[in-house]
Amino acid sequence: MAFTTQRKVRFQHCDPAGIVFYPRYFELINSVVEDWFEEVLHHDFNQLHVENGTGVPTVSIETQFHAPSRLGERLMFELSVQAVGRSSLNLQIIAYCGEQKRLTSCLTLVFMELSSGKSMPWNDAIRQHITVDNQ
Repeated sequence: MAFTTQRKVRFQHCDPAGIVFYPRYFELINSVVEDWFEEVLHHDFNQLHVENGTGVPTVSIETQFHAPSRLGERLMFELSVQAVGRSSLNLQIIAYCGEQKRLTSCLTLVFMELSSGKSMPWNDAIRQHITVDNQ
């Protein structure tokens, strides 16, 4: 089942034309991932990064922009897990405004130890909450 969350397009997200400046979408995508970790995997980014010395950097991201989003709109983001590996996680995030698809992003995260910069297997406390949506 996809994780859904809503974001309002704010002035800070827009270029002078009043549409979302594409790098801001990546900030929105990251905030969706961060909320998913906290709400679904029960590991917020403070716990992961500061307390545990681990992280989940994005190592790959491919995004298609289907239509512009404008100041004041509310976007619904749907995050679904496509695959989970030993230390990697493939996610798909789709943003909608109403029924209109605005972007599709496929990204790969890797669980890693921050001090060494090396990947490591997902711990059981996180892995038990990851559900692949396309099974």
